[in-house]
Parts: sequence; structure tokens; C-alpha cells
Amino acid sequence: MEIATFGAGCFWGVEAAFGNVPGVTSTCVGYAGGELPDPSYRDVCAGDTGHTEVVRVEFDGRRVSYATLLDAFWACHDPTQVNRQGPDRGYQYRSVIFCENDDQLEAAAESKRLFEASGKFQRPIATAVERSRSFYLAEDYHQKYLAKRGMATCHV
Repeated sequence: MEIATFGAGCFWGVEAAFGNVPGVTSTCVGYAGGELPDPSYRDVCAGDTGHTEVVRVEFDGRRVSYATLLDAFWACHDPTQVNRQGPDRGYQYRSVIFCENDDQLEAAAESKRLFEASGKFQRPIATAVERSRSFYLAEDYHQKYLAKRGMATCHV
């Protein structure tokens, strides 16, 4: 199994989007990229930890490519918004691809370049492409949040 980590706004909806991709074997939500060890949701929402809400995707690379996961990432949010998605505002909601290795880093950077060149958006792509530094599992009540409530999305 391989791992991929994406931030694209509120992690509830992002987890639901990736959970529907064939070849994804599991998802979990958490916090990545910040400085505070083992942050809580309250810590991250305070806005000074440097963490981003993310979904960590475990996938079978024989069944789904990293490129396909990148396509799902671009499709599930507006990558032109800086530090927000929909009504959610703050650094923790930024658009970011955390890369686990050099291959992912190259693929993510190239995918971003191609997406920027596509002309799909009139505004610049705000998505960051970074090396994975840390990942902390979010509290249990955040895991599979929408599925537990019979919801497909958290935004209207």
C-alpha cells in the first residue's frame, strides 16, 4: 500500500471524495505541516499551529495511480482560493499536496503546472506542493464524519 496526503478545505468532505475513488483502501483525517506536536482540533482552529486539515489516503498503486488521486484532488475543491474553501476560512483550510517521496513531489508539481496551463481558472492556482513533515490523526469524532451521519458532502 502507498500513502498520499491532501489538504483541500474541511477534511470531512475531502475524506468523502477520496473514499469513493476505486483503489483507495482507507482514508483518515488529521493535521499536517505544523510545528505543534499532536495538536487538537481546537489548537488547529486557533490558527497559530501552522497545521492544515488533511486527508491521508492509503491506496493500492496497482489499482489506482497517484495521477488519478491528483485528478480527484483538483476536482474536489477550488485550488485558487487562498486559505479557505467555501465558508471555511483560515490557514488550516489551505490547498496543499503533501508529498511522501520524490516521485510524488515530481508528479504533484507537474500536475499543478499542467493544471495552471489548462486555463480552467482565471485566477492563479494557490495550491502548495510540499514534502510531508508530520501527520497527526484527528480526533475520532472527525473520522468518517459525513459517512457516520449519512451525508455525502458538507457544503451546499
